[in-house]
Amino acid sequence: MTTLADILTELGKAGRRLDQLHACEAQAGNMSVALAQAPDLSLFPDAEDYVLPAVVPALAGWTVIVTGSGTRLRDVADEPAACLAAVQIDDDGVHAVLHSAPTRSFARPTSEFNSHLGVHADQVARRPGLGMHTLVHAQPRYLVALSHIPELVDTTAMSRAITRWEPETLIQLPDGVGVLPFAVPGSRELMDGNVALLRTHQIVLWCKHGIMVRSDDGPLSAVDKVEYAETGATYEYWNRSGAGSGQGLTPDEIRAVIAAFGVQTSLY
Repeated sequence: MTTLADILTELGKAGRRLDQLHACEAQAGNMSVALAQAPDLSLFPDAEDYVLPAVVPALAGWTVIVTGSGTRLRDVADEPAACLAAVQIDDDGVHAVLHSAPTRSFARPTSEFNSHLGVHADQVARRPGLGMHTLVHAQPRYLVALSHIPELVDTTAMSRAITRWEPETLIQLPDGVGVLPFAVPGSRELMDGNVALLRTHQIVLWCKHGIMVRSDDGPLSAVDKVEYAETGATYEYWNRSGAGSGQGLTPDEIRAVIAAFGVQTSLY
């Protein structure tokens, strides 16, 4: 993706796919794309001063395209100007300019913008040269359902549960899914735990709430990871609910997949 138009197109497609996955009911879910190079913001002619909900000096000079609070991800494709804002971050990492369109349908960016900013800043600080970083928060039903099971509130246990049904899942998610115990939405506890786990995982499951997934390759790449994880969770849920009596891939079969594809994983 090289232009704002490309980014908006991908965000729209990602929102629709998440809706198809039943992962963003009503106004649930949010997305953001952080850009090192400022894009053409003519679609967002209105500008106002904005104090960031997190202090992020690592993002000085960056622009973050983000969904508005209360918007529906399924609407982004048809109404990007109504659903999105562009936040240009000042040098102090505290203040910013919020750019939006006259047709915007929200008062402020997503209420979980602090978690988005925290992860973007952490990734940028740790990986010099990063030019774009995408985050998607969604609420896929089977992953969330499994997070209510006490024995699965554990990164290794959850990751093994959802990667044992198809070889592709482990290949695509070699680190599995990081599991974060329940924290109040929008809280500092959630933000800090999310930032830490996304250093080692592409997907973090917020127990009894949803997920956040990161990608260097754009929104659709992030949603691809959601699909793999949610498919594994669906098999696990069905099996646990009595719809099946499958054993999943055996340890020997999993080791064969790891060897054949050179999977770098600590899960098995």
